[in-house]
Amino acid sequence: MELKFNSFFMGGFECADQINRSGERVNLMKETKHDVWVKQDYQLLEGIGVKVVREGVCWSRAETAPYIFDFSYLIPFYEAAKEMGFQIIWDMCHFGYPDGLIPTHPQFTSRFVALCEAFSIFHSQQTTEPLMVVPINEISFLSWHSGDVRGTVPFAINSGDDIKYHLCKAAIEGAKRLKEIDPTCILFIIEPLIKIHAADDSISAAELALMNHNQFKSMDVLLGIAIPELGGSRNLFDFLGFNYYYNNQWDHKNERIPWPEIPGKPMTPLSHLLLMAYNRYSMPVLLTETGHFGVGRDLWLKKITLECMEAMDLGVDLRGICIYPIIDRPDWDDLTLYSKSGIWDLGENKERIGDSGYLQAFKECDEMIERFLHPTKSSLNLLNVDK
Repeated sequence: MELKFNSFFMGGFECADQINRSGERVNLMKETKHDVWVKQDYQLLEGIGVKVVREGVCWSRAETAPYIFDFSYLIPFYEAAKEMGFQIIWDMCHFGYPDGLIPTHPQFTSRFVALCEAFSIFHSQQTTEPLMVVPINEISFLSWHSGDVRGTVPFAINSGDDIKYHLCKAAIEGAKRLKEIDPTCILFIIEPLIKIHAADDSISAAELALMNHNQFKSMDVLLGIAIPELGGSRNLFDFLGFNYYYNNQWDHKNERIPWPEIPGKPMTPLSHLLLMAYNRYSMPVLLTETGHFGVGRDLWLKKITLECMEAMDLGVDLRGICIYPIIDRPDWDDLTLYSKSGIWDLGENKERIGDSGYLQAFKECDEMIERFLHPTKSSLNLLNVDK
């Protein structure tokens, strides 16, 4: 039976748990008190009609010793989801690993597979709902961040491709184990969606095409299109997720294409990028992360919603839009800096403070999507109002 999501709009809670540039472990689930206030957070989302969330297992917290796991801190998530009819998409690894472990470590893959196995068993003890999992979030970004710009462990340069290989290997083996234990589980690949433009005529069309093609390397490996000896396969994965923000387009000289757009530097429409990705793989897709910071959050959401509707008009099998983060979060490298990026910002004591403009924009976008997806139902509602 094909999975049906409980709402088209979804909410993502920041769950990064990596070691930051200062060598300090972060856990943004704890930093925002989402682990404590999960029920209240779900009630906020329920109030605006969002019934699907992205959450993180937090591998660095779950593995208390090598191959030993404790997921008890996630029980309140399952209780809240059951009470309110929520679906949870779990990230097994969202940028963080246990202390002393890096992707090239000899035990990385076996410990990740053990994590997947233990969590699948834990999930089955908590609910009868299908298990939905992202094995490793944004392998392309994580391999670059940790292997080329020293953003997290192993704080390397010139090693992105090697780290990508090992992350893909672990993700494939973890996915296989999840499917062996529970053939009905739903697995997602999530990667950034980008566009690199020509800054001038100093780059050839072929060179530019190769630069843009590189964003699909990880996805190609997981699906068995590239490096087939790792065992990737389309049969392992059910959905493709793409993450898209205001800074996902730049030129080949690394100058960002600005948003809001300015004359002479147009962005490629998101609808075209989604169509390109969909035509490449012909699998159902989600926009798994999108959002903006401070002023402009409302305008960004309206723009993205219209672009997603256009993508669906063009034939893209788009199943949902995830606002990320749905609750504000601090900067990884400076936990005192908050970006005002959520529908709810955080007060001095981490209390949730709704942004009225963003909330109103969300309501309008949700109504637009509802009319788009269910035009007959919308027409009937209008007739009832007229009566």
